[in-house]
Amino acid sequence: MTQLPLDGIRVLDLSKVLAGPLCAQYLGDMGADVIKVETLDQGDETRHWPPFRDVAGNRAGAVFLSANRNKRSLCLDLKTEAGRGAIYRLAKQSDIVIASFGPGVAEKLGVDALALRACNPQLIYCDISGFGSVGPMREGKGYDVILQAFCGMLSITGEPDGPAVRSPFSPVDQATGLHALIGILAALFRRERSGIGATVEASLFDTATGMLGYFLQSYWERGTEPQKPGSGHESLCPYQVFETADKPLILGVANDTLWRRFCALSKLDDIVDHPDYRTNADRVRNRKATVALVAEVVHQHGRDWWLVALDKAGIPNSPLHTLGELSAHPHTAASGMKFDYNHPVLGKLKGIAQPLRIDGERAQLRRPPPLHGEHSHEILLELGYDEKEIEALLQMNAPAETGEP
Repeated sequence: MTQLPLDGIRVLDLSKVLAGPLCAQYLGDMGADVIKVETLDQGDETRHWPPFRDVAGNRAGAVFLSANRNKRSLCLDLKTEAGRGAIYRLAKQSDIVIASFGPGVAEKLGVDALALRACNPQLIYCDISGFGSVGPMREGKGYDVILQAFCGMLSITGEPDGPAVRSPFSPVDQATGLHALIGILAALFRRERSGIGATVEASLFDTATGMLGYFLQSYWERGTEPQKPGSGHESLCPYQVFETADKPLILGVANDTLWRRFCALSKLDDIVDHPDYRTNADRVRNRKATVALVAEVVHQHGRDWWLVALDKAGIPNSPLHTLGELSAHPHTAASGMKFDYNHPVLGKLKGIAQPLRIDGERAQLRRPPPLHGEHSHEILLELGYDEKEIEALLQMNAPAETGEP
């Protein structure tokens, strides 16, 4: 890109783990100068989550590497007056702050929205929390799996009559980061017109509940809890995994036109207009019989035969890829979603790009994920500290205190 969309914007990233760091990473991808503030002792805890890239004692967890490119790392002790003073200096020079402290921790540390917006009225402060600031659960701490359970996600995942199954890719954390990003960009746009800053709130509870929108709408209309659909969809049929003669595949007959194509391909012409199967609503009502019919015909050929035949007929389908198969697929390489880069300390690494193109281009890696405190001296010099003050700041370390969201 000739000019990155957020060039000239500074982000103060006080968050950790996944939701906040992912949001900050995407702002960095779009050109913002992101300063990640970490504790002096261990930094972001995902640095210490296995599996690791470990080179000559420099170790970084895979989760950390996935969510912290295009940032600089600054170590401070926010429990000291000097550490807070550095944050206040940064806040005066920043456009956006992202925080994900536990309930009451930001206020106790003096780095909450009220305190930092007092330093800079044009500041956009994004507070990421477990349950939000309103309601009886506002003091609750939240992790992805906790909200999957609390908001009912675990009640609808897994096979019928099977145990609860966690969605393992942390969808609540990741989507909360995206909602935070949406709110920040909207507030930034408003500030361009009004000059007014904002406090943006994003919570894991709001995100999880929002993601269940059509499930809740269906529950209210139906009045009963949904059955666990496995790989299927309660409103569509046939729309799930089927076993072929050798390997499974996903079949996505999402409307009646596709049903008619599938019946023609599968020689099911005698049932295509049967009142039990003619429309999607009919097939959903008679799900068990529909699935049994489709399963029988799908099992007559191998997976590769079906993939070719279904593609030719224009019927959505897919093999059940592993992560290795996705990583090696030619479309993954051609799309630019996977990229390779050299870290100056950790060596050759791979990454997943921001899932956007602007004017046909992917965001580029400008900085690899930083080492712990890698840019502390550089940033403190920019803030006007002298060498003696910098040395003192980087040696301070009050007793540890947890601050989970």
